[in-house]
Amino acid sequence: MRILVTGGAGFIGSHYVRQLLDGAYPDFADAEVIVLDKLTYAGNEANLKPVAENPRLKFVRGDICDRELVTSLLVGVDVVVHFAAESHVDRSITGSDAFVVTNVVGTNVLLQAALEAEVGKFVHVSTDEVYGSIESGSWPEDHLLEPNSPYSAAKAGSDLLARAYHRTHGLPVCITRCSNNYGPYQFPEKVLPLFITNLMDGRKVPLYGDGLNVRDWLHVSDHCQGIQLVAESGRAGEIYNIGGGTELTNKELTERLLAELDLDWSMVQPVVDRKGHDRRYSVDHRKIVQELGYEPKVDFETGLRDTVRWYRDNRDWWEPLKARSAATR
Repeated sequence: MRILVTGGAGFIGSHYVRQLLDGAYPDFADAEVIVLDKLTYAGNEANLKPVAENPRLKFVRGDICDRELVTSLLVGVDVVVHFAAESHVDRSITGSDAFVVTNVVGTNVLLQAALEAEVGKFVHVSTDEVYGSIESGSWPEDHLLEPNSPYSAAKAGSDLLARAYHRTHGLPVCITRCSNNYGPYQFPEKVLPLFITNLMDGRKVPLYGDGLNVRDWLHVSDHCQGIQLVAESGRAGEIYNIGGGTELTNKELTERLLAELDLDWSMVQPVVDRKGHDRRYSVDHRKIVQELGYEPKVDFETGLRDTVRWYRDNRDWWEPLKARSAATR
């Protein structure tokens, strides 16, 4: 079996690759893995260091918009797991071009090349942000898409393209939509690693607005487990929500983190709220539970403690990235 993983040097993609090559997914135990990653500011080849010497891994630095490259890499590929995306909401607000090009045009290039290569399964990894905001209850997979940021709008566009390639051409596509991920190797501009690393350096953390925006938290290992279940057994043309089952306001999240680091509220700096800030996300993930046997295994208390410990022990990984991120803004 041969698998192409786009964005495989990013936070979630690299976790999936490490797990796969370490034998966590028995059905793919002997798979050859091709990682295609452009290594933008958020991509980091060091994320693959633990498996870099594995003979089943091939790393290719390149752009998913490069039609010739993508076409050549898909020869003989059985499964595509498509993580590659521009994904930071704040950056999409200040400039959306890269989000449209990568998330929409890049996905279209991949879908067309996968169709021509007769790929057996195409897993398109998306986000709960395509649904917009929900005051109560949880989104099922057939909920109306109402994205509110340029990032989520570009992801919604890529979801619709993926669905269209299944409906029009019969390409065996599955779409996954996850809630907020956290865990090791997450780029330090995202909220949890930003807060953790700021606090470790004695710097205050910026809390948007009143801090009452709600998110469901999902450990990256549980997310990747769900993606793998879809890659193995997901029904072509279907969408699967993947949630973690821990809903917290941003204020509650900050309080838990402060407690974990034995700090108090004096380390919090309220800031003006983000434009178009979605109030609450909540996915109904009963479908993947009932159809594929998904079950989140990492409770948030343990996952948060382990994540804090990882950032404490890996300053040499995140300190250069924070400096690089500041330089690209």
